[in-house]
Amino acid sequence: MGTTIDIETTDGHKLTGYRAEPSGDPRGGLVVIQEIFGVNSHIRAVADGFAAEGYVALAPAMFDRVGPGIELGYSPEDVEKGREIRARIEYDDAVRDMGAAVSALAGLPVGVVGYCWGGSLAWSAATRLDGLKAAVGYYGGFIPEMADETPRHPVMLHFGESDESIPLEGVDKVKAAHPDVPIYLYAAGHGFNCEQRGSYDEASARLARERTLAFFAEHLAGA
Repeated sequence: MGTTIDIETTDGHKLTGYRAEPSGDPRGGLVVIQEIFGVNSHIRAVADGFAAEGYVALAPAMFDRVGPGIELGYSPEDVEKGREIRARIEYDDAVRDMGAAVSALAGLPVGVVGYCWGGSLAWSAATRLDGLKAAVGYYGGFIPEMADETPRHPVMLHFGESDESIPLEGVDKVKAAHPDVPIYLYAAGHGFNCEQRGSYDEASARLARERTLAFFAEHLAGA
């Protein structure tokens, strides 16, 4: 069970974050970036899972610029509302908020992992932010549009083969622009990591998690 902390950004915005602690000495810190549904029960469970693996996991409330405490489910109405809220947040502000969460874990080797909207932000963490060691993005729909950006840090990407919101041509564009970036495709659709969604695919989620944990162990352990 984690706790809620306060985070302040470089532009004076204040947001909260769900912070989960490991039982022993931390292996590092992970900033967990939400989908378009807020820091809901799923994202808190993801953070708790990383804490169980030895990381201090911090999930910043990226929707706090619109309003505090926004938590959505996965109904069609929630999807529509989540998209509307996300559209009200400037992307640069979201990157700024993510950077503040990275700074909140100062003193630890830090990685970023994000899902859906957060997957795109994880890519931006790798290309735009300092102060971290690695980033992992799950099915980030904006990544193909940002394929011309160059990662400053090691980054790994996960996509679903049948993700209707991210055509495979977009994934191929990222692969062509960054042949050294490990990019994995799964026999699954969008949101395959979330057990609360109909698109959840247990086998794909498990394999992606194993790869993600190995990636962070490699890049954070010796930092």
